[in-house]
Amino acid sequence: MPASTDCMIPHMDTATFAAIPMDRAPRDLQGWMAQFDVTLLPVLADTAVTIEEMRANEDGVDAHMLAQTIALDPLMSVKVLSLVGRLRRGREGTEPETVTSALVMLGITPFFKLFGPQTTVEDCLAGDERALEGFNSVLRRIHRAANFAIGFAVQRLDHDAAVIHGATLLHDFAELLLWWRAPILAKEIARRQREDSTLRSADIQRQLLHVTLAELQHALMVRWQLPVILARITDDGQHNDSAQVRNVGLAVRLARHTAEGWDSAALADDVREIAELLHLGPEPTLELLRDIDA
Repeated sequence: MPASTDCMIPHMDTATFAAIPMDRAPRDLQGWMAQFDVTLLPVLADTAVTIEEMRANEDGVDAHMLAQTIALDPLMSVKVLSLVGRLRRGREGTEPETVTSALVMLGITPFFKLFGPQTTVEDCLAGDERALEGFNSVLRRIHRAANFAIGFAVQRLDHDAAVIHGATLLHDFAELLLWWRAPILAKEIARRQREDSTLRSADIQRQLLHVTLAELQHALMVRWQLPVILARITDDGQHNDSAQVRNVGLAVRLARHTAEGWDSAALADDVREIAELLHLGPEPTLELLRDIDA
């Protein structure tokens, strides 16, 4: 599938950009940030196909229909939120907090004009089956975390449940970027974690990447002008006294710890903290978690 017109830089399309080998990490955060252009991000194949199907029937498409596809694709969500943020730069008024609100502000016809056919992750990683599986494994974990997060938000009667769901879907998009742009490094991080589960992810990342993915992601969110509220809610290092930040952080943590099953040694602490957040007992909390996951 050809790269879209909004995904072009001089003499380079997404597939060419992704083909540049990254077997060594840049020396610092600025070096990593230079490796990514928001307009060049690939999207999921299902997203690309659905966008083209909707393009053929533009008059029958509304923002909610389009958002149902885009919101489940973290990288496409980043592209849309970034574009709307840049278009609204300097304007007064509320910034979009969800993909749906961003599409409402942008409009359906401008969306299809600004976003042509999209290059896909599957095409970019077609020659590296392990990298594609690594990417998809992270994506599955992200979707489980988002399901937990909205379940917690509903239980808490949080009026911003949709924002919390969207923030959780974006929480680990830098990890997706790593599997796409630097799969050799992503594989090495995964190997070390498999061999020693006691190692902290941030420590491995800093050793191999010279930066943590959380630091990179926050810097990219600021540079790409993603909504401030999403950057705040996804920043585990700050505002951790906020119920919304705890809602997202615990959902992400639970999805990580239960990725291979519900027998993780860390589960007891997760359940205890989630129970405190939801004002439930441990047993009802565990039952709720299993219901959400089912």
